[in-house]
Order: sequence, then C-alpha cells, then structure tokens
Amino acid sequence: MTKIWDKSRLPSRHVTVGPDRAPHRSYYYAMGLTEEEINQPFVGVATCWNEAAPCNIALSRQAQSVKKGVIEASGTPREFTTITVTDGIAMGHQGMKSSLVSREVIADSVELTVRGHGYDALVGLAGCDKSLPGMMMAMLRLNVPSVFMYGGSILPGRYKGRDVTVVDVFEAVGQHGAGNMSDEDLHALECVACPSAGACGGQFTANTMATVSEGIGLALPGSAGAPAPYEDRDRWAVESGKAVMNLIEKNIRPRDIVTLKALQNAAVLVGATGGSTNAALHLPAMANEAGIRFTMDDVVAIMRATPYIADLKPGGKYVALDVHNVGGIPVIIKALLDAGLLHGDCMTVTGKTLAENHKDVVFPLDQDVIYPVSRAISQTGGVVGLKGNLAPDGGVVKIAGMKTLRFDGTALCFDCEEDAFAAVTARAYKAGDIIVIRYEGPKGGPGMREMLSTTSAIYGQGMGEAVALITDGRFSGGTRGFCVGHVGPEAAVGGPIALLKNGDRIIIDAAAGTIDAELSDAEWATRRAAWKPRKTDYNSGAIWRFAQNVGPAHLGALTHPGAAAETHCYADL
Repeated sequence: MTKIWDKSRLPSRHVTVGPDRAPHRSYYYAMGLTEEEINQPFVGVATCWNEAAPCNIALSRQAQSVKKGVIEASGTPREFTTITVTDGIAMGHQGMKSSLVSREVIADSVELTVRGHGYDALVGLAGCDKSLPGMMMAMLRLNVPSVFMYGGSILPGRYKGRDVTVVDVFEAVGQHGAGNMSDEDLHALECVACPSAGACGGQFTANTMATVSEGIGLALPGSAGAPAPYEDRDRWAVESGKAVMNLIEKNIRPRDIVTLKALQNAAVLVGATGGSTNAALHLPAMANEAGIRFTMDDVVAIMRATPYIADLKPGGKYVALDVHNVGGIPVIIKALLDAGLLHGDCMTVTGKTLAENHKDVVFPLDQDVIYPVSRAISQTGGVVGLKGNLAPDGGVVKIAGMKTLRFDGTALCFDCEEDAFAAVTARAYKAGDIIVIRYEGPKGGPGMREMLSTTSAIYGQGMGEAVALITDGRFSGGTRGFCVGHVGPEAAVGGPIALLKNGDRIIIDAAAGTIDAELSDAEWATRRAAWKPRKTDYNSGAIWRFAQNVGPAHLGALTHPGAAAETHCYADL
C-alpha cells in the first residue's frame, strides 16, 4: 500500500501543496513525476561527482542506488551535484588556494539548492577531502533529516612487492630529484599507484573524515568501509536512501545527532587512528553549523588523551582496504566503546545510539591493523596540539609514527610555498633547519594551502627526520615528519610567525605541547613595530571573498556566524 504523507510541516509543501502551487507542480510533471510522487517527501540526493579525479568518479553510480532506496521507502529523490576541488590535482601550485574555499562553496551550494527547491531531506555523497566536511556542514546548517555516505577509498597500488598510495608518488618526486630514482622507476610507480576509483587510501583527510562520519553518527555503521569499486557500496547506498526516509518519519535531524558529545567522539576517533590534522579545522567548522563552540584546542586536547590503536598510513603500515578487511570502522568504534572512551549514548542516523549500533560487533584478534586499547600502539593520540610564543593560538602536528618528539633548530624562512619547494628541490637547506612557510594561512594565502609536495620531497630526499617544517597553512593528511601546521595567529594578521628571521632558534616539543622561538620580549616588540601587512594577488572573485570573511584556523576557518546567530532554521520554515 502506498504511504500517505502529511506534508503540513515539511518544506516541500511550499512547492507542491495547494492551488497556488499549480505552476510549480507543472514543472514536476514536465520531468515525468506522477501526482503520487509529487505528494511524497522530496529527498535531495547530492553528490560531488565530477571527472576531476578518482575520488569522485564513482559517486554518480552510488547516487542511483541511493535513489532506489528512497523510492522503495516511499520518497521522491531529486539528484543534484556540486563542485569539488581535489587536493591531489590541486597540490603544489596556485590551484591549492581553491581547496579550503571549496569546502564553503560545497556547503553553500547544497544549502542554496535545498532551500531554493524546498527539499525535505538530504542524502549527501562525497569522496575527496573538503567535500566530506562541506557536505556534512550543509546537513547541519539546513537541519533537515540527513544521511551522509562516503564514496569509498581507492584500492592500494602494488609496486615492487609492496602496497603504495599517491603519497608514495609525491615522495618519489623527492627521491628522483635527489638522484635516487630513475625516470623509468618514477614513471612505473605513477602508473600503478592509483589503480581504481576512490579517495586516497591511507588515513589521510578523506578517510579521516569518513571515519568521523560514522563515529559522529551521520553515516550508517559500516557504510564508509568498502572501497569505491566494490559493488557492496551500492547496497549501502540503497540502505542510506531508506534510512533518510525513516529519519523523516521519526523527525530525527542532524543537530539531534551532532551534539558536543558526538563531536568529542569524532575527535577521539581521529586521535585513535592517527588521522589528518585537518580534522582540527573541519570539526570546529561542523560544530559551528550546529551552534556549538568546539575549537582546535578542544579537538587536540581530546586527541592527545586518546590511545593510538590503528596502524595506518602515513605513519603506519596499512590502508583503508585493510581496515575494511578486518571489519571496518565499527571495529575501531567497538574497541573504543569497550574501553569507555566514547559516549555510547549519542543518537545516530539509524535511530539508535552509537552503543546500540555496535553492541554485536566482535573485535577480531587475528589481525594487527587495529589494536585493542589495552595494547595500544601508544597512549598518546596520533595528533597533538602545540602552543607557545610562536603560536599563541596554537598549532597542530601529527606524531603517529614519529620517533622523536622534540626538535631544536634554526629558522629558514619563506613567504610562500613555491619558494620553499624550490629551495628543497635545490637542496638549499641543511639538517637542523626548521623550514618556515608563512603567508599561507586562511587570509594570507588566501586559502590555507596544504604543503604535501614540499614535505614529501623532503622525505624523498631522505631528510624527513633531519629537518622540521612549520606553517600557518595546512598539511595533507598524507604528510609525515615533524611538520607543524595551523600556526596562529597567521602571518597575514601580524602573528609571530611573520616576525621570524633566518637563523632564529626554535624549539618544538610535541611531548610537552610547546613551540617557542628564543627571542626576548624586546626583540619581539621591535620586529612587530617594523612589520607591515602584505597584499596578495587575489583581489576579486571567490578566493578574495573567502579572504574577506574567513576567521582564524583555530576556530575552524569559519566564514559565517553559524547556528548560534540563527533567527530561523530552514527545516522549520
């Protein structure tokens, strides 16, 4: 029997109900909808599908399966797409300034599409780094019943008998530049490193935020695990479509799910898996959409206190496929729940709590991808925060896999990434240097670029343990080594990083959580008085607009006040 829906409190009533909406309904008839379909809830099915990179190429296929699930549960799906900027393509040149900006454009464009067409619910599919938080931010902003689904990771490549990822190719560029890899070997590696559709396979930003999507409760348990090419993803897509219809019926919304405790759970999962430092940027931005203050300080404090239990690249041995093969993210969540490290009473998109979802998960003992908390790889999470006179607002460093947690060196300063990369390529640095890349923050870049090309080149040259790097920009989730990002205040607003000079002594202590330059108060004051703001070449367009509105990194690089300033919520209009 066809379900009869009461649309009196659903947004789509504004485009489907009553005589005055006859013109609107005529458009739906033009697209082949029946009267029955028009009378059902409208579910936006949003993807970041494009042909820019393998991260997104499988999303259109999965969207069709989501639509089947919506239809089976008596809903009317309306598919649309939004942009992505894929970091693997944008990395290492001016295109990377578009990356963080794209997070805002994704959230904004999904919001505007849903608002403009009166959709009642949302299923969002995303594959690459900024598209995951961008899609989840839109869900929280709109606060309509929503389910998130990850598009899946790439399969690992095989090169000379070992698993490889795109980060191996970035590091190979450094090996090639140092004369340690031939043209033929570099070409052979690039041809096999990325053998399928899907996002980067290590616990880089995409897989970190996919882990978050399950742990925070916006994705179905287990849905993030299967690699993009696996047909099992289509089953999860159908179930996601059905799940969003259940949420409409029960009126469970994203802000019922993403509470302060859920955000704390998300930070625990990032720390436990040695996830991307970018989570310290994205979790505060997601919290802002829910009207919750949850800063980088909150994120890194939780991550520091969390045992590191998943041996994943870039600091460890394994990739996302290995996690999937031993039971997926539910195994990680189960281990943390059993140790009392997660709030098990948080609501999720199943309509059940996190603990209820995972009560029957059995932790597999015959594997070394994920460890029980009692045998954690380390008692400190894979990402920690730093503060000191060089970073009063803080910085963040991934320590997963690092052997040494203290670095005492001298500054070698660059005012953009290109100059630093050129110096690294030319080997114009030495052991003991702390490479400083500044004016790359949210405002100063503009856009807060990632530095994977530079950090990977250093590792490829065999200097990964011999130097450190600090920046007011960001690092890829694939970065390894003593690399401190998000240093704030950023150089563009006169932060201390702008005042450094070549040869200044800097001490970074990740165990103590400190980062300081050995300068007297008088010297700081003298340099501050002489400092002058710099201009960028971005004086119009989307990147300029971002720079005018963006706030500091430690608050999430926010561009609007969030739910705390709302006088209405879309879902209640």
